[in-house]
Amino acid sequence: MRSANGPGAQITAVVVAWPGVEAGPGTRGEFAFRVSGKEIGHLHGDHAAHFGFPKDVWRELREDGRIEPHPVFPDREGLASHPIRDEEDVREVLALMRLNYDRLTAKEVTTTTNEAA
Repeated sequence: MRSANGPGAQITAVVVAWPGVEAGPGTRGEFAFRVSGKEIGHLHGDHAAHFGFPKDVWRELREDGRIEPHPVFPDREGLASHPIRDEEDVREVLALMRLNYDRLTAKEVTTTTNEAA
């Protein structure tokens, strides 16, 4: 469960301010953030964030110690988790969400530019 002023609320306030981000509850108790219909990550209350990354990005983040394997799919590269215990974790979750956001919005700009050409 997310508290009104806890880490989940802090993360939500920042992420929903990014252009094009939509947020809301998912089907499994998570609170998801999407841009152009694609999820950039989701929260499980105030204690964990989950993400999906391309396998090469996942490997690099894992090697750098920035993510952990997803607890439900620990052997599946691409799906990741990051615990939320303190302010440093809040900053890291925001950085990981932003990584996905930038990746997806850059892809959108490239697609739009290519279609216009």
